[in-house]
Amino acid sequence: MNSTTIGSIVRKAATSVAVSAMCVSVGLAVSPNQATRPGGTESMDLAALMKAGKLRGVNREVTTLAERAGAVRVDERAGPGVIWIDGTDFTEGTIEVLVRGRDVLQQSFLGVAFHRTSDEAYEVVYVRPFNFRATDPDRHQHAVQYASVPDFDWPRLRKEFPEEFENPVDAAVEPTAWVPLKVVVTSKGVQIHVGTGSTVALEARKLGSASRGMIGLWVGNTSNGDFANLRVTSAK
Repeated sequence: MNSTTIGSIVRKAATSVAVSAMCVSVGLAVSPNQATRPGGTESMDLAALMKAGKLRGVNREVTTLAERAGAVRVDERAGPGVIWIDGTDFTEGTIEVLVRGRDVLQQSFLGVAFHRTSDEAYEVVYVRPFNFRATDPDRHQHAVQYASVPDFDWPRLRKEFPEEFENPVDAAVEPTAWVPLKVVVTSKGVQIHVGTGSTVALEARKLGSASRGMIGLWVGNTSNGDFANLRVTSAK
């Protein structure tokens, strides 16, 4: 074996090790179809994932935030949008993320999508920061939402199952701050925490039929959003 061949093998091995190390550091399995190991927690550096080409936008683009390491911003457009995270395959467990929206009426909807079956079909949990401290009781009630699109989007849920799939949040949660959002998913339902307290903001029966799928960063119509510190813990 000549020196050129040996050098080529060494370079390929070094590249493979570097790629594997990056995947571990940002919370991705080396195999894009491998689910998070049961009981394991993966912390994902969203900015690193974007630079690695692992964030795929549907009706949205994503950029890094210079002010916070590992954070990204999803841009504003008409209609809902999702930034899917390639390599995620979530079943049951917990999704935690910091989100930052705006206190602007009807222009701030942001959260997490999961159990993707297509770019238009998935479950989603999101907050409406402009309703966090609303004095109008109807608006105050509609601060956090769980839905399954397209069959059970918020208009149908609000009409047919009023108040079952949305709730207020603790008044201490600031509309324009980085807000911890925690979603616990089981085969039967979801439990949602908004803010730093231990109080459950919403607990609801499961709407979607899928039992696994990708995780995404979700924003609603005419909304942008900032995301950081994504952590996924698998229960299965």
